[in-house]
Amino acid sequence: MGNHPKTIVILLFLLLFLGCAPKRVAYPPYTPGKEFRYRETGLASWYGEDFHGRETANGEIYDMDAMTAAHRTLPFNTRLKVTNLDNGTKTEVRVNDRGPFVAGRIIDLSRSGAKELGMLGPGTARVVVEAVGFYPGAAQSLEGVYAIQVGAFLERDNANRFREELSKRHPRVHVVLWETNTKRFYRVRLGSFRTEDEARRHSENLKRENLSGFVVRED
Repeated sequence: MGNHPKTIVILLFLLLFLGCAPKRVAYPPYTPGKEFRYRETGLASWYGEDFHGRETANGEIYDMDAMTAAHRTLPFNTRLKVTNLDNGTKTEVRVNDRGPFVAGRIIDLSRSGAKELGMLGPGTARVVVEAVGFYPGAAQSLEGVYAIQVGAFLERDNANRFREELSKRHPRVHVVLWETNTKRFYRVRLGSFRTEDEARRHSENLKRENLSGFVVRED
Protein backbone atom coordinates (compact mmCIF):
# COMPACT_ATOMS: atom_id res chain seq x y z
CA MET A 1 0.00 0.00 0.00
CA GLY A 2 2.91 2.37 -0.73
CA ASN A 3 2.18 5.96 -1.76
CA HIS A 4 3.77 7.67 -4.70
CA PRO A 5 6.34 10.30 -3.53
CA LYS A 6 4.64 13.01 -5.60
CA THR A 7 1.28 12.21 -3.97
CA ILE A 8 2.84 12.50 -0.50
CA VAL A 9 4.29 15.92 -1.37
CA ILE A 10 0.90 17.16 -2.58
CA LEU A 11 -0.83 15.90 0.58
CA LEU A 12 1.74 17.59 2.81
CA PHE A 13 1.29 20.85 0.91
CA LEU A 14 -2.49 20.70 1.28
CA LEU A 15 -2.21 20.03 5.02
CA LEU A 16 0.16 22.98 5.42
CA PHE A 17 -2.14 25.26 3.41
CA LEU A 18 -5.25 24.26 5.34
CA GLY A 19 -3.44 24.70 8.64
CA CYS A 20 -2.50 28.28 7.72
CA ALA A 21 -5.84 29.24 6.19
CA PRO A 22 -7.81 31.76 8.27
CA LYS A 23 -10.77 30.33 10.13
CA ARG A 24 -13.72 31.88 11.85
CA VAL A 25 -13.26 30.97 15.50
CA ALA A 26 -16.00 31.39 18.07
CA TYR A 27 -14.85 32.89 21.34
CA PRO A 28 -15.79 31.42 24.72
CA PRO A 29 -17.36 33.45 27.53
CA TYR A 30 -14.82 35.37 29.58
CA THR A 31 -14.25 34.06 33.09
CA PRO A 32 -12.31 36.23 35.57
CA GLY A 33 -8.84 34.80 36.08
CA LYS A 34 -8.82 33.05 32.72
CA GLU A 35 -7.47 34.21 29.39
CA PHE A 36 -9.96 36.10 27.18
CA ARG A 37 -9.72 34.88 23.61
CA TYR A 38 -11.43 36.28 20.55
CA ARG A 39 -10.54 35.70 16.93
CA GLU A 40 -12.90 36.19 14.01
CA THR A 41 -12.57 36.32 10.25
CA GLY A 42 -14.90 38.46 8.16
CA LEU A 43 -15.45 41.72 6.36
CA ALA A 44 -14.28 45.09 7.74
CA SER A 45 -15.62 48.47 6.70
CA TRP A 46 -14.86 52.02 7.86
CA TYR A 47 -16.70 55.21 8.76
CA GLY A 48 -15.53 58.80 8.57
CA GLU A 49 -16.77 62.35 8.04
CA ASP A 50 -20.48 61.64 8.45
CA PHE A 51 -19.78 60.59 12.05
CA HIS A 52 -16.82 62.84 12.88
CA GLY A 53 -17.48 64.94 15.99
CA ARG A 54 -20.54 62.96 17.07
CA GLU A 55 -20.89 60.97 20.28
CA THR A 56 -19.92 57.32 20.12
CA ALA A 57 -21.74 54.54 21.95
CA ASN A 58 -19.41 54.80 24.96
CA GLY A 59 -19.90 58.58 25.27
CA GLU A 60 -16.66 59.70 23.64
CA ILE A 61 -16.58 62.07 20.67
CA TYR A 62 -15.78 60.22 17.49
CA ASP A 63 -12.48 61.25 15.93
CA MET A 64 -11.98 59.68 12.52
CA ASP A 65 -8.22 60.31 12.85
CA ALA A 66 -7.92 58.23 16.04
CA MET A 67 -7.20 54.51 16.06
CA THR A 68 -10.62 53.27 17.13
CA ALA A 69 -13.31 50.89 15.93
CA ALA A 70 -16.94 49.90 16.32
CA HIS A 71 -17.82 46.33 17.30
CA ARG A 72 -21.28 45.01 18.08
CA THR A 73 -20.53 42.97 21.19
CA LEU A 74 -16.97 43.26 22.54
CA PRO A 75 -16.52 45.37 25.70
CA PHE A 76 -15.52 49.00 25.22
CA ASN A 77 -11.76 49.56 25.41
CA THR A 78 -10.95 46.08 24.13
CA ARG A 79 -7.65 46.23 22.24
CA LEU A 80 -7.85 44.58 18.81
CA LYS A 81 -5.29 43.55 16.25
CA VAL A 82 -6.72 43.67 12.73
CA THR A 83 -4.99 41.99 9.79
CA ASN A 84 -5.95 42.73 6.19
CA LEU A 85 -5.97 39.34 4.45
CA ASP A 86 -5.81 40.97 1.02
CA ASN A 87 -2.44 42.68 1.55
CA GLY A 88 -1.04 41.39 4.87
CA THR A 89 -0.98 44.77 6.64
CA LYS A 90 -1.81 44.95 10.37
CA THR A 91 -2.95 47.59 12.83
CA GLU A 92 -4.29 47.92 16.38
CA VAL A 93 -7.47 49.73 17.38
CA ARG A 94 -9.56 50.34 20.50
CA VAL A 95 -13.29 49.57 20.65
CA ASN A 96 -15.29 52.69 21.57
CA ASP A 97 -18.42 52.37 19.43
CA ARG A 98 -21.08 49.91 18.30
CA GLY A 99 -21.55 48.56 14.78
CA PRO A 100 -21.44 47.75 11.96
CA PHE A 101 -25.13 47.11 11.36
CA VAL A 102 -24.70 45.67 7.88
CA ALA A 103 -25.01 41.94 7.26
CA GLY A 104 -21.72 40.16 6.73
CA ARG A 105 -19.50 42.80 8.37
CA ILE A 106 -17.76 42.23 11.70
CA ILE A 107 -15.98 45.54 12.45
CA ASP A 108 -16.17 49.23 11.50
CA LEU A 109 -12.79 50.98 11.57
CA SER A 110 -12.04 54.67 11.91
CA ARG A 111 -10.62 56.36 8.82
CA SER A 112 -7.11 56.17 10.28
CA GLY A 113 -7.51 52.48 11.03
CA ALA A 114 -8.71 51.85 7.48
CA LYS A 115 -5.81 53.89 6.08
CA GLU A 116 -3.32 51.77 8.04
CA LEU A 117 -4.78 48.68 6.37
CA GLY A 118 -4.84 50.19 2.88
CA MET A 119 -8.63 49.87 2.54
CA LEU A 120 -9.77 53.48 2.21
CA GLY A 121 -10.35 53.18 -1.52
CA PRO A 122 -12.08 49.79 -1.65
CA GLY A 123 -14.12 50.62 1.47
CA THR A 124 -14.09 47.05 2.75
CA ALA A 125 -11.51 44.29 3.23
CA ARG A 126 -11.33 40.70 4.41
CA VAL A 127 -9.74 40.73 7.83
CA VAL A 128 -8.86 38.69 10.88
CA VAL A 129 -9.75 40.47 14.13
CA GLU A 130 -8.09 39.32 17.37
CA ALA A 131 -8.39 40.60 20.93
CA VAL A 132 -4.93 41.27 22.34
CA GLY A 133 -5.81 42.88 25.66
CA PHE A 134 -7.68 45.70 27.32
CA TYR A 135 -7.10 49.41 27.75
CA PRO A 136 -7.83 51.04 31.13
CA GLY A 137 -11.53 51.27 31.85
CA ALA A 138 -12.50 48.12 29.99
CA ALA A 139 -15.17 45.84 31.45
CA GLN A 140 -13.15 42.64 31.26
CA SER A 141 -16.20 40.42 31.07
CA LEU A 142 -18.50 39.25 28.31
CA GLU A 143 -21.44 39.47 30.69
CA GLY A 144 -23.38 42.68 30.21
CA VAL A 145 -26.61 43.94 28.70
CA TYR A 146 -27.38 42.63 25.21
CA ALA A 147 -30.30 43.25 22.86
CA ILE A 148 -31.33 42.18 19.37
CA GLN A 149 -31.73 44.92 16.78
CA VAL A 150 -34.55 43.90 14.45
CA GLY A 151 -35.19 47.08 12.49
CA ALA A 152 -34.12 50.64 11.66
CA PHE A 153 -36.43 53.36 10.40
CA LEU A 154 -36.07 56.89 9.09
CA GLU A 155 -39.46 57.87 10.56
CA ARG A 156 -40.01 57.70 14.31
CA ASP A 157 -43.72 56.88 13.88
CA ASN A 158 -42.87 53.80 11.83
CA ALA A 159 -40.39 52.66 14.47
CA ASN A 160 -42.96 53.15 17.22
CA ARG A 161 -45.59 51.19 15.30
CA PHE A 162 -43.16 48.33 14.83
CA ARG A 163 -42.25 48.48 18.53
CA GLU A 164 -45.92 48.31 19.53
CA GLU A 165 -46.51 45.32 17.26
CA LEU A 166 -43.48 43.46 18.65
CA SER A 167 -44.48 44.31 22.23
CA LYS A 168 -47.55 42.11 21.84
CA ARG A 169 -45.29 39.06 21.60
CA HIS A 170 -41.97 40.10 23.16
CA PRO A 171 -40.97 41.85 26.40
CA ARG A 172 -38.63 44.83 26.65
CA VAL A 173 -38.93 46.21 23.11
CA HIS A 174 -37.42 49.69 22.80
CA VAL A 175 -36.42 52.32 20.24
CA VAL A 176 -32.91 53.80 20.14
CA LEU A 177 -32.15 57.03 18.28
CA TRP A 178 -29.02 56.94 16.10
CA GLU A 179 -27.73 60.04 14.34
CA THR A 180 -24.95 60.94 11.95
CA ASN A 181 -24.12 64.43 10.69
CA THR A 182 -26.61 63.99 7.84
CA LYS A 183 -29.05 61.23 8.83
CA ARG A 184 -31.28 60.08 11.66
CA PHE A 185 -32.43 56.51 12.25
CA TYR A 186 -34.68 54.93 14.85
CA ARG A 187 -33.44 51.47 15.75
CA VAL A 188 -35.88 48.94 17.17
CA ARG A 189 -34.41 46.47 19.63
CA LEU A 190 -35.86 43.79 21.84
CA GLY A 191 -34.79 41.98 24.93
CA SER A 192 -32.33 42.46 27.74
CA PHE A 193 -29.93 39.53 27.94
CA ARG A 194 -26.97 38.97 30.27
CA THR A 195 -24.82 37.13 27.74
CA GLU A 196 -24.28 37.19 24.01
CA ASP A 197 -25.03 33.46 23.77
CA GLU A 198 -28.42 33.97 25.41
CA ALA A 199 -29.23 36.77 22.95
CA ARG A 200 -28.12 34.67 19.98
CA ARG A 201 -30.28 31.75 21.05
CA HIS A 202 -33.29 34.06 21.27
CA SER A 203 -32.38 35.53 17.88
CA GLU A 204 -32.60 32.05 16.34
CA ASN A 205 -36.13 31.70 17.71
CA LEU A 206 -37.13 34.94 15.98
CA LYS A 207 -36.66 33.29 12.59
CA ARG A 208 -39.97 31.50 13.14
CA GLU A 209 -41.55 34.98 12.91
CA ASN A 210 -39.49 35.86 9.83
CA LEU A 211 -37.48 38.27 11.95
CA SER A 212 -33.72 38.65 11.80
CA GLY A 213 -31.31 41.08 13.35
CA PHE A 214 -28.03 41.86 15.04
CA VAL A 215 -27.04 41.06 18.60
CA VAL A 216 -25.57 44.19 20.17
CA ARG A 217 -24.11 44.96 23.57
CA GLU A 218 -25.83 47.99 25.10
CA ASP A 219 -23.65 48.69 28.15
